Amino acid sequence: MSKKKPLSQGQRRRMRANQEKRLQRRADENQAPELQDSSLGPELLGTVISRFGQHADVETEAGELVRCNIRRNIQSLVTGDKVIARLALEQSSTIAGVIEAVHPRHSSLSRPDLYDGIKIIAANIDQILIVSSVVPSFTTQIIDRYLVAAEDTGISPVIILNKVDLITDEEAASIDAALARYQAIGYSVYRVSSKTGEGVEQIQGLLNDKVSVFVGQSGVGKSSLINALMPDAELIIGDVSENSGLGQHTTTTAKLLHFPSGGDLIDSPGVREFALWHLPAERVGWCFVEFRDYLGTCKFRDCKHKTDPGCAITQAFNAGEISEDRYNNYHRIIDSLDEQRHARHFRSEDD
Repeated sequence: MSKKKPLSQGQRRRMRANQEKRLQRRADENQAPELQDSSLGPELLGTVISRFGQHADVETEAGELVRCNIRRNIQSLVTGDKVIARLALEQSSTIAGVIEAVHPRHSSLSRPDLYDGIKIIAANIDQILIVSSVVPSFTTQIIDRYLVAAEDTGISPVIILNKVDLITDEEAASIDAALARYQAIGYSVYRVSSKTGEGVEQIQGLLNDKVSVFVGQSGVGKSSLINALMPDAELIIGDVSENSGLGQHTTTTAKLLHFPSGGDLIDSPGVREFALWHLPAERVGWCFVEFRDYLGTCKFRDCKHKTDPGCAITQAFNAGEISEDRYNNYHRIIDSLDEQRHARHFRSEDD
């Protein structure tokens, strides 16, 4: 029996396109019928609490939570978006209204994905709370990736070290030194324990009257910390895997939660590594705040900030103006950019 000839790239692309069309037709057939304009009330301002496929839960200014269809002309909708919605005059199904339009965002947090490109996680955020901990492990590399993402979006970052009750005497000095380096370049740093309650009140005050988003590796205790801040949230807590040491994902979709004081919190899906392949190297350098005074003053315009002659960044590092940790993390990020772009290219070709 002769072997089947392997499919060409063009054939695979056409097969994938046809499959996507069939899946879309099936989804259109299964989704709730569109509400007619004549059955809808006046336009109302609302906030997206969470999105589920072609539906979203919207909270109106009156505090009513309703599930709405999303108009097909709306290209992007995420938790935190301010929207215009119209509610059904007669509530006879689980779908109570329609989202007609989305207001412009004053900020958005995006995450690149090897399969789906740039994905917006949440919108209209005032601050990003970067949660780290000693379990699964304390690493400044992940913190610096989140700081680059925050600086790129213009959203104020805050660093939170959780599970401080688990810090050993051997770890204390190095962790203290690392956090002090972040404070020295202008970042706010807080130490908390969602288990003992240490520092939780400070974080609560930080959240008042702001829209915040928690980010960090799975297993660092984001959900546990949110439960400590807001017991009524009842978020699922995922333990760290004993086999891999990695955290288990517990949040599958972003959700907006309210604090009694007036602040809002967006709990976002956990990510184990915050990729930055969508950023050019020059932008990554700018997102390291202590580099900014030296950028543009190197001898060569295409300076790689390594062994290049006349490099202002390297000179500042050698003079102690830039910490070794941050300098090395910058180069790790730069070195990873091409690798991640390369991986995405081949995955998109093979899918």
